[in-house]
Amino acid sequence: MRVEVKIMLKNGVLDPQAKAIGSALHSMGFECVKDVKMSKSIFLEIEEGDRERAVLQVEKMCQELLANPVIEDYEIVL
Repeated sequence: MRVEVKIMLKNGVLDPQAKAIGSALHSMGFECVKDVKMSKSIFLEIEEGDRERAVLQVEKMCQELLANPVIEDYEIVL
């Protein structure tokens, strides 16, 4: 089963990389850009036939290693 984990900073956490991208886009004339948020995706191939068990396993992976729950939110996509 292929699983994607999307990880992004929680609202209110400073994101200097996204801020720099927003500033660069504005300096290039893209004034239509009002906000930029960065995220990362992790793609996993796991051996699990049951979707519910797969989500539980990936949830545990996120909590223990893949994401920092203090400053990051994540979304699991099957």
